[in-house]
Amino acid sequence: MAKLLLKRVYEPRARGDGTRVLVDRLWPRGLSKEDLADVIWLKAIAPSTALRQWFGHEPSRWSVFYARYWAELEAMPQTVEQLRQLVQKGPVTLLYSARDPEQNQAVVLRDFLKAR
Repeated sequence: MAKLLLKRVYEPRARGDGTRVLVDRLWPRGLSKEDLADVIWLKAIAPSTALRQWFGHEPSRWSVFYARYWAELEAMPQTVEQLRQLVQKGPVTLLYSARDPEQNQAVVLRDFLKAR
């Protein structure tokens, strides 16, 4: 598997980012489509609205969120395969808007891709 990076969407593009993929279901606040013109928005791979709202970035819910989102990813093989094909072509940076760099959907998605 090629290089797979995680980055907050508000951070500037870096030389080694490769293909940048936004993995949020909602468009990031304060950014225009022009700001992210070079980004692929794969919102179908984001956690379901119900799961995202339930989690609410509450640290005590992280382990359950992790397991539930993993199960959601297992149920969408075609969407996961679309991302996997991008990763096989070269470096990919998964972009997320959450403030917590260790407890967000991009972390689960990275782990899922690496495990498969």
